Amino acid sequence: MNGASFDWIRTPSTTVEVAWFSAICSDDYAYLGVPDGALRSSFAHCSRIVTTADRLGYQNILLPSSFQVGQEPFVFAGATAVLTKQINHLLAIRMGEIHPPMLARHIATLDHLLEGRLTLNVISSDLPGQTESNEDRYQRSDEVIQILKQAWTRGRIDFSGRFYRLQIPTTDPVKPYQQNGGPLLYFGGISEPAKDLCARHCDVFLMWPETEERLGGTIRELSQRAAAYGRKIDFGLRIHMIVRETEAEARAYATRLVSRLDAAKGLEIKARAQDSQSAGVLRQDELRAHSKDDYIEDLVWSGIGRARSGCGSALVGDPDQIVAKIERYIALGFRAFIFSGYPHEQECEYFARLVLPRLKTGKLAVAQQRVPAATPVTPLTTAPRV
Repeated sequence: MNGASFDWIRTPSTTVEVAWFSAICSDDYAYLGVPDGALRSSFAHCSRIVTTADRLGYQNILLPSSFQVGQEPFVFAGATAVLTKQINHLLAIRMGEIHPPMLARHIATLDHLLEGRLTLNVISSDLPGQTESNEDRYQRSDEVIQILKQAWTRGRIDFSGRFYRLQIPTTDPVKPYQQNGGPLLYFGGISEPAKDLCARHCDVFLMWPETEERLGGTIRELSQRAAAYGRKIDFGLRIHMIVRETEAEARAYATRLVSRLDAAKGLEIKARAQDSQSAGVLRQDELRAHSKDDYIEDLVWSGIGRARSGCGSALVGDPDQIVAKIERYIALGFRAFIFSGYPHEQECEYFARLVLPRLKTGKLAVAQQRVPAATPVTPLTTAPRV
């Protein structure tokens, strides 16, 4: 693969989509691991993070899903859809929680509310109260995605699989606002079934923080897997952010963030997440175990992973260092970034002031012509009523 031409990923342009994170899964702290009632997962607090990111010019915002804590992302997104002006909503959806035709209808309704500002984060974890094999979970996800794509691109749903058998004569009720394939599918997971699912069906493969060498290896592997299916995909990085005017200030803030962390409480918070034993989390734990002062690589601090499942590292540095590191990630092939920081609203402001204006940004869904230039003809817009 020739890294200079980027002909092996879907979006060769080095314009990137920059997203922030709304802590609807009860993941906001002034001191990591110390619950603060003012930063709880309330609609008032979390919607303010969304509207702040919208005002500051971020292109997307991740709305995560967690059964144990926090708010239901579909309901939350429906409310913030009418509060925002330009930001996309990256909605986490757990495959199998909602019957696929109704999931398609939820998505179509929300996509129209947002006028095409909807992207989807596909989640294949166990459903609450169930424990299943990787093979079962990813087979169900595979079938749900196939059904959604039929709903978005065909006139009827005609599907027969292991988990679903559907014969629905019309897809009018589930047509989305976006065209040419419907909303983009973002997906993360490094097990074999996960990587195969993304290579066959998804649009953006999301990764958690690792060393550049490991990230580059994963990009090459997934590009090759997608090519075997006649496809190209894009790549995104989910990582926390601590940027200050000087490196010393940024490092001091990282130290402060974990200064009140009780190790046992950190493990308790981490263990309540459904992905706490996933392959991606275990890989991050392994890197931290061999790190120096929790830095797994220059600027990449893994201290957050002591009290958080999922994404467990942050970029820590001054604006020049952070921009240079992001440019290195872009050179590896990343075209989407999902940043966050503690507390999320405060760090959203810091990054927008110190770094965001220095990046060339845009929306992947627009670049890939999913969002129509004019209102599309659908049953929820101007199509003839029946």
